[in-house]
Amino acid sequence: MTLIEATLARITPLDTTLLQQTQTRLDNKTKPPGSLGRLEEFARKIVAISGTPTPDLSKKVIFTFAGDHGVVEEGVSAFPKEVTPQMVFNFLQGGAGVNVLARHAGAEVRIVDVGVDFDFENCPGLIHKKVARGTRNLAKGPAMTPTETLQALAVGIELADQCKAEGVGLVGTGDMGIGNTTPSSAIIAAIGGFLPEQVTHRGTGINDQALQLKINAIRRGLEHNYPDAADPLDVLAKVGGLEIAAIAGLVLGCAANRIPVVIDGFISTAGALIASELHPDLHEYLFAAHESVEVGHSFMLERIGSSPILDLELRLGEGTGAALAMHLIEAGVKILLEMATFEQAGVSEKQE
Repeated sequence: MTLIEATLARITPLDTTLLQQTQTRLDNKTKPPGSLGRLEEFARKIVAISGTPTPDLSKKVIFTFAGDHGVVEEGVSAFPKEVTPQMVFNFLQGGAGVNVLARHAGAEVRIVDVGVDFDFENCPGLIHKKVARGTRNLAKGPAMTPTETLQALAVGIELADQCKAEGVGLVGTGDMGIGNTTPSSAIIAAIGGFLPEQVTHRGTGINDQALQLKINAIRRGLEHNYPDAADPLDVLAKVGGLEIAAIAGLVLGCAANRIPVVIDGFISTAGALIASELHPDLHEYLFAAHESVEVGHSFMLERIGSSPILDLELRLGEGTGAALAMHLIEAGVKILLEMATFEQAGVSEKQE
């Protein structure tokens, strides 16, 4: 049995009894039933995923996976590929958006080089998991080989296993890779059967001319590579990215280890989409942090079956949205664990 097969075999549906028991506990708190809305949903889900009535979310980790993309040579990004390693150094120095918001959320940021076209020379603080120095140009051929795809997936699975061993209670996903909205759009186009123009947006803020180049690159990629919509790993290899594959692996690994995972924006959701296509119960372990302004994101979330927590017009990536959503998820758990019951507070319950 391969690592992927073994991981998929460990993923099971959530226990509906735990969900019901947790709602009963919430209904006994000093509030009208259901009055805390989605915070109660978050608490129920965390208990059911973790399998414990007293989940501990004190240790939170956001993984930001970095990788480059050959398709940037098509002029699909407003920024040069050199920005990818430059931003990795910024992450490591604690100066990026995800660092700021993760500190605010009490989460640790871990930066993973899974495919940057740069030699970091054992850079301190960086998790060195490079599979290749970027992908190939998906507009001209497959972005990755099947072997590279499986290796990148394994990176994410292994990091999830490590989180389980460390007692991490909540994991967030993030990404860094110039040009990576292009493979993300290609993935949802291939899996959902959409035209490239239906699911492709401006990414880093490209102009109309660059947007057309981006749409054309995706169209050529789909025509040349013929990704099989029924085979998510084929789609991932042909039009995906190394960091997207690692995110898919992390999501699968977290579900297998019963660790709740908060998916960030468009690129992270592309990885989660691949994972959810591989296992029908995967979506139960996910929290969709927010809905991005990238037009393809809503199509991804709808296919996965996840309702976004926030809508703040974000489009940065990195794990910024995941950091923000962690506040609300943890708030729901604290309501469950810390709010008094009617009996404890000496408050009369609702009359029948």
